[in-house]
Amino acid sequence: MTAKPNVVVVIPARWGSVRFPGKPLAEICEKPMIVWVIEQARQAKQASDVIVATDDQRIFDAVEGVGGKVVMTSPEHVSGSDRIAEVASDLNCDIVVNVQGDEPLMPPVNIDQVVQALVDHPDVPVSTLMVPITSRVELADPNVVKVVVDKRGRALYFSRSPIPHDRDAQSFSAQPTAGGFPGHAGVFKHLGLYAYRRSFLLEFTRMSPTPLELKEKLEQLRILENGFSIQVVQSEHDSIGVDSKEDLVKIEKILTSQ
Repeated sequence: MTAKPNVVVVIPARWGSVRFPGKPLAEICEKPMIVWVIEQARQAKQASDVIVATDDQRIFDAVEGVGGKVVMTSPEHVSGSDRIAEVASDLNCDIVVNVQGDEPLMPPVNIDQVVQALVDHPDVPVSTLMVPITSRVELADPNVVKVVVDKRGRALYFSRSPIPHDRDAQSFSAQPTAGGFPGHAGVFKHLGLYAYRRSFLLEFTRMSPTPLELKEKLEQLRILENGFSIQVVQSEHDSIGVDSKEDLVKIEKILTSQ
């Protein structure tokens, strides 16, 4: 791909959530969270367009109300990937970036970086990001997905367990310590930001779930189990997702301190 690719960011935003119903419209500094996500994505230099994919009229109206592009999708989708694939099926673009609708502080540079990974590696259908893990708490947390890569930066495996296991390191403890955790250098957290070649996104979402995917509850393992590569690039910028109302308070403190 020599010419600049046509890149569309698609943000899946559903109303239904067991832990936090209506999360996309939760207010952060008097602005709905989904609007923060849109504004961050629009700042990405690689993005030609930003579209929200939703299943709820309230979210649809909120996005339209700020001049955003939004598409109503099926309420039957089981994942954000399926939702963005429905939108992508009607797009004329080269690359689709999946930006989670609950990451209001997503650094625009991360979007540019994940797109550049596909530009730099034309033989790879998907790219994503990782950041170093610097605490035992994160290493032990099954909600923090870990990734290991080969010498080319291509994913070998993603897991909720601490990987890689350092057999010769000190015994593992989940208790945080000053200065990180010696013996666990080179351990990385996966950031749930993906860039797909449009054609592969449509193919991927037609694949049946795979055994490791079902065991770990990690959709990206379906890609590896079907023999495709995922390019993983190390980022300097972490991102904070919103899983609870307490997270909203944390993000408001970050925004008001800037």
